[in-house]
Amino acid sequence: MSARATVSKGGSPVAVACEPLPRHGASLPSPEAILVQARDENFPVALRLLGARTRRHLLAIYGFARLVDDVGDEVPGDRPALLDRIERELDRPQHPVMVALAATARACRLPREPLVRLIEANRRDQVVTRYDTLEQLLDYCRLSAAPVGELVLHVFGAATPERIALSDKICAALQIVEHLQDVDEDRARGRVYIGEFDAVRGARALFAQGAPLIRTLRGRARIAVAAFLAGGRAALNVVEGRPARPARELARAVSGR
Repeated sequence: MSARATVSKGGSPVAVACEPLPRHGASLPSPEAILVQARDENFPVALRLLGARTRRHLLAIYGFARLVDDVGDEVPGDRPALLDRIERELDRPQHPVMVALAATARACRLPREPLVRLIEANRRDQVVTRYDTLEQLLDYCRLSAAPVGELVLHVFGAATPERIALSDKICAALQIVEHLQDVDEDRARGRVYIGEFDAVRGARALFAQGAPLIRTLRGRARIAVAAFLAGGRAALNVVEGRPARPARELARAVSGR
């Protein structure tokens, strides 16, 4: 599973340094290990377009999503217990990633509910291993992907119901693209996210439905969100065996198409 608004991991698995939790016989990834993985993902690329304050807040959200994702996918031991600990730390943060998130939540008035949904997506990953229809996968994306876009809009001070609904479409498409890229990796974990349905067509349609979000944003927020959309479409081009054409996709995205 991925709770990230990213479309490409790339590279080989990263060795994870951890903070021990002897009571559960498992451990949470350290902040350093989480940021190492950022080098292979598209989320931090968009951050270069933004000011220091916004970068700090978006990295806090990224770090939380990455932490939850790593616990759900990679950490040995009692994963449900660790996910429960992360949820408790939304109120009483101790892990450095959770402390950073708490500061961002206060500064940007982040709602709690999207954060809990990201945790719930990883709980689902422990019990649900197959998605046979696009509708089933989209319900999962409501937990695993949509919250990231909603939180990003809050950081930009642009979270309205209309924008969140459009963001949900883009985030679902990004999640589908990532699953298309990771079919073999997911199967190795015993999971099938892409069943017998046309996932490429579904992702294309969702990108198109969500693209008008860009026209409602201004300044660097518009460019940054357009970069996410363009990156997703470029990755989908590659999945289909076509040239990525990132510059063309960025120009298209900035115009809200």
